[in-house]
Amino acid sequence: MKTYDQYTTIAASRQGRILTLTLNRPEALNAVNAQMHTELSDIFYDVQNDSDADIIVLTGAGKAFCAGGDIKWMQDAIDQPESFERTAVEAKRIVFGQLDLEKPLICRLNGHATGLGATIALFSDIIIATDRARIGDPHVSVGLVAGDGGALIWPQLVGYARAKQYLFTGDLMTATEAERIGLINQVVSDDQLDATVNALAERLAKGATKAIRWTKVTTNLALKQLVHAHFDAGIAYEVMSNVTRDHQEGVNAFREKRKPDYNGT
Repeated sequence: MKTYDQYTTIAASRQGRILTLTLNRPEALNAVNAQMHTELSDIFYDVQNDSDADIIVLTGAGKAFCAGGDIKWMQDAIDQPESFERTAVEAKRIVFGQLDLEKPLICRLNGHATGLGATIALFSDIIIATDRARIGDPHVSVGLVAGDGGALIWPQLVGYARAKQYLFTGDLMTATEAERIGLINQVVSDDQLDATVNALAERLAKGATKAIRWTKVTTNLALKQLVHAHFDAGIAYEVMSNVTRDHQEGVNAFREKRKPDYNGT
């Protein structure tokens, strides 16, 4: 049976043919650092080749799903902009890995999902959230372009007008609002989250596996065409924003717990 012992920021567990992947940096609200980013770029390809898993559940350890990019990692990228070349390649592999994964991917949204965390959640197939979760893509709040997938997936789920409102402001919304506008599938109380996710995973695991997989493949065809056609441009713009004065100011403001003073440079 395939093991995932090489992963240090993602934990894997099994229940029959259901494989649960848990983002495992709870002390940092599962914020993505360089190590987790690399591991996320590999994990979905490993899962695709796991012959003992038919259904995948993705969740976070502790009280958050994923708080987006780790602020120290952002500063490292500012100080060493050449490192963004590797980051860009990994970013593509994260999103393409989710889209190319033929097995149903259920997001158990156990808490807040922001930035890249929101993108990872939204590229899952079905998203079931606790009612205490909030979700949003605040890239612009730290002076970055939402180029690692958010600007592509949000309009497909909620339309361009709503997507641009949330991407331009970086505002977070409640899980209840996210369900209302069609961003996520279902919201349940915190004490019902496990039972609801498990029931769906078990139902799919008992279904016609090949039919379900190939239905996912067929449904994803148009989305994959869109992402393959435009992802490089989004990453390129994010790379450009990484070296702006406004991004450094956004990072400084976040660390100093104050409002940023942007000047458009």
